[in-house]
Amino acid sequence: MTDQPFRIVFALFPGMTQLDFTGPHQFLSRLPNSETLVASRDGGHVAAEGLVFADTQRLADIAACDLLCVPGGATATQVALDEDFVGEVRRLGLGARYVTSVCTGSLILGAAGLLQGRRAACHWAWRHLLPLFGAIPDAGRVVRDGTVITGGGVTAGIDFALTVLAELGGVALAQSLQLGLEYAPAPPFESGTPETAPPEILAAYQGRMAAMMPIREAEARQAASRLALQEIV
Repeated sequence: MTDQPFRIVFALFPGMTQLDFTGPHQFLSRLPNSETLVASRDGGHVAAEGLVFADTQRLADIAACDLLCVPGGATATQVALDEDFVGEVRRLGLGARYVTSVCTGSLILGAAGLLQGRRAACHWAWRHLLPLFGAIPDAGRVVRDGTVITGGGVTAGIDFALTVLAELGGVALAQSLQLGLEYAPAPPFESGTPETAPPEILAAYQGRMAAMMPIREAEARQAASRLALQEIV
């Protein structure tokens, strides 16, 4: 650690899944000698799924950061088409020591051109979209490829945060925070992945996602096409 605080930036957007952000924030904001900034494209209030986060900073007003984290959400592929937001993610990501995401936030990192040739995690239902951005999908709950660290779907954000804390502050710090926050998961059901969920539960979930699937795939392909055009230019 240097005398300068380690700067963590969470890049928020409307419609994100709040736990993708609040889970890692709860842990990472306790890193010693660090500062945690919460920012968005326009600053001000950001409406997530069921919660509103107030007084966020403008991403454009943040000169640089040490770690950039992008959460996911139902609107992630829409946001991947937001050139201003994606441009700020790219700018900060290119200068950061660590580029990170949770859930479908990796699709936004991909749209920013930050995952090409990198292994990355994503929510299982949307992991197949990562190759559109030149990324290599990985089913791991936390996936590290060099300075890129990505978490799987939603609750994996806590495992992701502990992995990052161990990297930055040591295993003892990560374990101490895990103890203090009593992170000792013991789910009442083994239904957290397609491999462990009962077949009828998996089928019902996939049925609910069926209408959304072509829309998100089309948005991801459009974002990937934009990225390809930028690379040509």
